[in-house]
Amino acid sequence: MATHAIEVRGLRKSFKDKDVLKELNLSVPAGTIFALLGPNGAGKTTLIRILSTLASPDAGRASVAGYDVVREKKEVKRSISLTGQFAAVDEVLTGEENLLMMCRLSGYSVAEARERTAELLKQFELEDAAGKRAKTYSGGMRRRLDLALSLVANRPVLFLDEPTTGLDTISRRALWEMILKLKQQGITILLTTQYLEEADELADRIAVIHGGRIVAEGTSEELKARVGGEVIELRNGQDELIRAIPTSGGLADIRLAMNELAAQYPADTKIGIRKPSMDDVFLSLTKAPPEAVKEVAAR
Repeated sequence: MATHAIEVRGLRKSFKDKDVLKELNLSVPAGTIFALLGPNGAGKTTLIRILSTLASPDAGRASVAGYDVVREKKEVKRSISLTGQFAAVDEVLTGEENLLMMCRLSGYSVAEARERTAELLKQFELEDAAGKRAKTYSGGMRRRLDLALSLVANRPVLFLDEPTTGLDTISRRALWEMILKLKQQGITILLTTQYLEEADELADRIAVIHGGRIVAEGTSEELKARVGGEVIELRNGQDELIRAIPTSGGLADIRLAMNELAAQYPADTKIGIRKPSMDDVFLSLTKAPPEAVKEVAAR
């Protein structure tokens, strides 16, 4: 595989009179987890659909595993696995039957299908539930089965479109562990998510998409550094967050902010200081119009 498993340059896509992707550029190094973070309607799913050949761009170019997504669709399809936002399992079949069916549809012989099914049931910790119908599975189990189905064929690139949507905290973290194990196998993973913690925990690099453009990209720490130094938090008597104020981290800046706040809020207001989080990054990049953010990002 090339140094970059995914390359996107100048990608544009519109639906009727709405521009969904606007001159989008992106590079995903091979063997890494790359998170695409953004609010609803930012263009995340549209990008995944183009990269997986389910939609065509209006302009620009994109390649996956070295293959052009427009001119070499068959090669791209042979190089990717895709898990959408909702589990695509057959609820009437058991977990084992779902996997066996997908293996056979993917060209495995009967013996090979049984072997691959056993491997995947073990890998995704579904052995105890293999004989149970998928409709009886919990949300976390269904997502694990869905991911296992996506990986029936060994492909170098995996697209995960908001894979943990609707899962509870325990199920979400269990799926995170499995995603990290896939990376250890050398699989390149492009992950779209609205969960800031998910991007922070999993991704080697993160891109924030806003209004159809990438407005910031870097490691988690690099993005947090953009916000500034320490963040001052104000909480009321019920310990509810009232306000969060980014600072440069310098003593003079913090003192100035504290003096201003002391004059504005009641004496029982609690003040704390913490390091920037992905929440701060996300809010700072998406609360402004995309054009304004683009100007800041270019500095």
